[in-house]
Amino acid sequence: MNLFDIVKLKKELEELEKQTLEENFWNDSKNSSKILAQIKTIKNKTNEHKRLENEMINLEELTELVELEPEEEIIKDILKNTTKLQKEIEKLEITTFLSGKYDNNNAIVTLHPGAGGTESQDWAEMLYRMYTRWATKNNYEVKELDYLEGEEAGIKSVTFEIIGENAYGYMKSEMGVHRLVRISPFDSGGRRHTSFASLEVLPEITDDIELDINPDDLRIDTYRASRSRGAAH
Repeated sequence: MNLFDIVKLKKELEELEKQTLEENFWNDSKNSSKILAQIKTIKNKTNEHKRLENEMINLEELTELVELEPEEEIIKDILKNTTKLQKEIEKLEITTFLSGKYDNNNAIVTLHPGAGGTESQDWAEMLYRMYTRWATKNNYEVKELDYLEGEEAGIKSVTFEIIGENAYGYMKSEMGVHRLVRISPFDSGGRRHTSFASLEVLPEITDDIELDINPDDLRIDTYRASRSRGAAH
């Protein structure tokens, strides 16, 4: 467990909680909602860290006890809980590192099959099923926004939203072209086919996002309206 990141989170939490004590904090509802959401996210991470730390201490104490009086069933439980704890620690480490600007936002995902007709359309549908199952397994909500069915099988395109904490942070690494090489179930000759599907991921932008436009990046063209024919002189 990366202790330095947890220390950094706790310091950030202290700074955010100080802001809630400021006199005019509640006057700006948008800003206060944003700050409170950040506090909730950080508290979830720090509380989970504390829980896992306690679990680790309990396992260490139980291990010391078993060394004095070995019992097969207790040893099995220790091994099982140690494996579980390791996975939970790895998951917490990942969420701690998800600190990008939009990582905490919901993710809007679009899948498009590449060249290859039915083969690629079927591959796109396989990916769609895979990502929706992953989302459901990890307690995310999936909302289908647009779906275009393929002519023979699969899909021509699909756009869906994965709703929940850090959805974009997890999904952004999946962006790109995905390839599948297999014996085609649609080829009577049983030949090997390569299928492609592209995946695009965007964060859901909330109302509290502020756009900072540099005036130097703007190009302003001014045109003079021409006089119409027959206009008085």
